[in-house]
Amino acid sequence: MNFIFSSPSLDDLIRLLKAWRFWVLGALIGALIGAAVYYVAPPPYRARATVNVDFNLEEAFPTDNDRQYFYYLERETRKMVEIAWSDEVLNSLLIFSAEQLHFSLNELRDEKLNLAQPMEAGWHFYADDSNPQVAQTLASVWATAFVEKVQTEIEAGNINEFVRLEVTQSESLPVERSIPLSSFLLAGSSVFLLLAVFAVLFVKPKQK
Repeated sequence: MNFIFSSPSLDDLIRLLKAWRFWVLGALIGALIGAAVYYVAPPPYRARATVNVDFNLEEAFPTDNDRQYFYYLERETRKMVEIAWSDEVLNSLLIFSAEQLHFSLNELRDEKLNLAQPMEAGWHFYADDSNPQVAQTLASVWATAFVEKVQTEIEAGNINEFVRLEVTQSESLPVERSIPLSSFLLAGSSVFLLLAVFAVLFVKPKQK
């Protein structure tokens, strides 16, 4: 076992370089296995709806104050993220899912939905499902319910009146696999390349 923990030598490097055919073959086999896994057990589809969020900093703070800008953006963003994941908004999706697939709130939060948002501009509402139409509907309903709830909170004075929201993409949503084929190919190749390194370094050829 000591050879495993010993420092690499020049001979080890030479052995690795000489085994380049084995490396290439291992990478190709790994990529093929990764592709097979992708097609046998594909990842779910992912649909994306987009909401444009404008905080109107110039109107909210006519005088230039970076500290006020940051606090304002952080505060209002935090409020809206909480709204996006609130029971009231997600229940709009449950009305759909109750008739179709019987999702629960926990499934929506932990498995089906993802929110990606900057402080300002496009907020992306992602929904995952094995059925692309279901993923599109979930993403669209989520984005629309979010905007409606935020508008209600603005009218109630709970969110700054200068915040403006618009659903810019809720129909014919782009749908793709949540994990691309290239990731499976790369993962398969990487694993087999790693195994190839261990095989070349630690499996000693039989002496004739």
